[in-house]
Amino acid sequence: MNETHLEVLHAGRYLRLVRQGRWEFVQRVIAPQGAVQIIAVTAEHQLLLVEQHRPPVGGRVIELPAGLIDGDGGPDETPEATAIRELEEETGYRCARVRQVHRGPTSPGSSNEFNTFFVAEELERVSAGGGLDSEDITVHRVSLAEAPAWLAARQAEGLWVDPRVFMGLYWATRHPE
Repeated sequence: MNETHLEVLHAGRYLRLVRQGRWEFVQRVIAPQGAVQIIAVTAEHQLLLVEQHRPPVGGRVIELPAGLIDGDGGPDETPEATAIRELEEETGYRCARVRQVHRGPTSPGSSNEFNTFFVAEELERVSAGGGLDSEDITVHRVSLAEAPAWLAARQAEGLWVDPRVFMGLYWATRHPE
């Protein structure tokens, strides 16, 4: 992005609000490569999802396992390594490898963040998951066949469903290779 005419309106520890011409948007101060989203399906044809409280939306959100490419695994950690690490931390499942299936902007009208989607291959459950000590993550294993109804039921209970979950379902059901 051309930042020559970029005015910083406010800078925080992790984000900053900027203006370019008449356009205001948020930039990540950390994780310039963005975030990873992991599409992981067990041998039992269950999509792995996580649930956690998200203060910006004031409630719990059902999401794909995900994380920022911010060097938590070391300064030279690749997006692929981030995906593998985050999958295990959040869900308790280890994978043999990941395969990138998409990269694109998260919310191009308000943020410069990009997401890279990976399909996790050859899953093995190695722990209960739940994230790091600072996180409160609930792991869900949802049958691919029942996922749309399950997600609708969670929404009826008042939970939010991140729209990227539906992209995960698309890849899990239409592109299983």
